[in-house]
Amino acid sequence: MVITKILFLLLIIICIFFYILYIWDFSLILMIIFLALPVVMFATTFITKKLTTTEFAVQAKTTPKNTSFPVQLCITNNSIFPVGKAEAHIEYYNIFNNQINEFELLFPLQAKNTQRVTFQLSSKYCGILKIRSAYINIYDPLRMFRFRTGKNITVEIAVMPEIHEVNGSVSYTDREIEESSMFSENTAGDDPSEVFDLRDYVMGDKLNRIHWKLSSKKDDLIVKDYSMPVDVPCMLFLNLKCYEDSEYTLPVFDTLVETLISLSQFLIENERIHTIVYYNAKMREFTETDITSPEVLAETVRNLILSMNDNLFCEPPEKYFQINQSIALSSFTFITSAPDTAILHYIEENIDSDIRNAVVVVKSPDDALNICSGLTELNAVPVVIGRITSSVRDIEL
Repeated sequence: MVITKILFLLLIIICIFFYILYIWDFSLILMIIFLALPVVMFATTFITKKLTTTEFAVQAKTTPKNTSFPVQLCITNNSIFPVGKAEAHIEYYNIFNNQINEFELLFPLQAKNTQRVTFQLSSKYCGILKIRSAYINIYDPLRMFRFRTGKNITVEIAVMPEIHEVNGSVSYTDREIEESSMFSENTAGDDPSEVFDLRDYVMGDKLNRIHWKLSSKKDDLIVKDYSMPVDVPCMLFLNLKCYEDSEYTLPVFDTLVETLISLSQFLIENERIHTIVYYNAKMREFTETDITSPEVLAETVRNLILSMNDNLFCEPPEKYFQINQSIALSSFTFITSAPDTAILHYIEENIDSDIRNAVVVVKSPDDALNICSGLTELNAVPVVIGRITSSVRDIEL
């Protein structure tokens, strides 16, 4: 562009000398044209810039990770002047990582028309993928002038995590919610308020479970199997506090979220209704959600991802426990990342639960050795980044 300006300046100088040396009208007209042309180019391109709008268009605000999705950059030229060359500088990054990726798009802009440029993106990790138009340069036909438009136009895509297989076990403790209203459809229990099934008497069955009225009609002993409540007090607590800012931040966050939804899905498959607790940065408070189905879990994970902010701020978990000191649980699982072990000792001493787990995401198996020291009543489960299934295979919930 600088070379073009220099060449055009030389042409203007030549036209001026041509006008001085020759008295013909043609020399005057030629000089006026070359003097006016830069002014016209500047004015028309400036008007085009003012009448140009930019936006992103996406098919959905959520996408699975490791899956390509289309993004459209839509530039509308409302002026009567076409643009032969425009270039867009696009940046995108996951808000849990400082690494910014960038590329450029080249395209023309027709007058009174919208140019749609489609490109494909994907994310290796879950989180919020922010796509930004840093700027769009538009040039006049002679490439003498350049104006910037479409600055800092953004769109956010929630990249959803994957669910991993969990081969743990679910413990059915005696601690239940009073007046339970939800019972297992597949497993018997000890709640006398609901009958699960009727069957023939087997040696060893308790006499108080015999259905005497029905037994007298059938001339055989019939036993009542009671139901098992599934809405027992069970909690998964996700600590989203970021303990370091490095290349591990994004993999750690990805593993944290995928561990949460994998354990939650495992509980659902075993008919265990539970509560997920996490800090909602957008609402600036801890959010509690009762998970009763895969659909509720999917919506909860989506809300969790969208609740994050760029600054990764999270209130200390102790604040939630201090507000909710009276909670009594049958199972409590705390999902966090190293190296904060003080909170683990706090949970061991202050959380009233029959089963207490601390699922700690670590960078390597060697880091796992540092989190288990001094814990006697808290089951510490190290989860190495990206190895969820193998790390939680023996967990009891």
